[in-house]
Amino acid sequence: MIALARQTNPADSEEVDAILATFEADQARLAEEAKAAKEAEIRHASLFDNWDGKGEFGALRATGNSSNTGLSASLALTRTGIDWRHKLRGRADYQRSNGNTTREQFLFAYEPNYNISDKLFVYGLAQYERDRLQGFSARYAVSGGVGYQFIKEADLQLSGKIGPAYRVTNFVSGESENRIAGLLGVDFDWNITDRLKLTHDTNAVAETGGSTTIIVDSSNTSINLVTGLNAKVSDKLTARFAYAIDYDSNPPEGAVQTDTLTRMTLIYDF
Repeated sequence: MIALARQTNPADSEEVDAILATFEADQARLAEEAKAAKEAEIRHASLFDNWDGKGEFGALRATGNSSNTGLSASLALTRTGIDWRHKLRGRADYQRSNGNTTREQFLFAYEPNYNISDKLFVYGLAQYERDRLQGFSARYAVSGGVGYQFIKEADLQLSGKIGPAYRVTNFVSGESENRIAGLLGVDFDWNITDRLKLTHDTNAVAETGGSTTIIVDSSNTSINLVTGLNAKVSDKLTARFAYAIDYDSNPPEGAVQTDTLTRMTLIYDF
């Protein structure tokens, strides 16, 4: 409208510029008021407010310590505040064949993040894993360190984190092992189109979505890589194809080092 007014009324350009300046000032004021209202809402929210969630359910194909197909389910919750972000994750893969359990893998994790600046943050992590076919009945890990958001665009995000970790492993044989370790994590998300998203995560203990996590200690290095392709079916429903690699450099006797998982699931946002 401003461009049309300038074209049709060239003699009134100063008045048109004044109208535009007033409009832009009003828009900036409204944006600041909306931002302040949102910040006040977050600051006064209770512990159970402002949580976003994703529920995932589908099928999996596993190779490595087991070769089968089964069911996969997960739940992820995120609460974002002014400076803090809390992430809760849980996943279960399970299958029974001919009365025998052929896959039983569970993971639960809690990760709080605190923003030091727009890109720099510190994190904490507490994680529990169970995978008897891989040789351990329980594996606990705690970690804390720093992270950095290398790319933070609307359609492309890349972040990394690093820090020390402490891990306790209870093997199915009854033995246990306590180790000081180090954690490295990478999280990559790329919105290829409005409906298609590529994710990859690398971690030295664990990560989410598309992620890689690597935990290194003097006895055993664990690597978890997850690459996924998400396709939006509707505003709430997403179809996901994911490929995961779990690697342990020093597995218990009778177990192999590398497991792979192919998952085809549906994700519901709530």
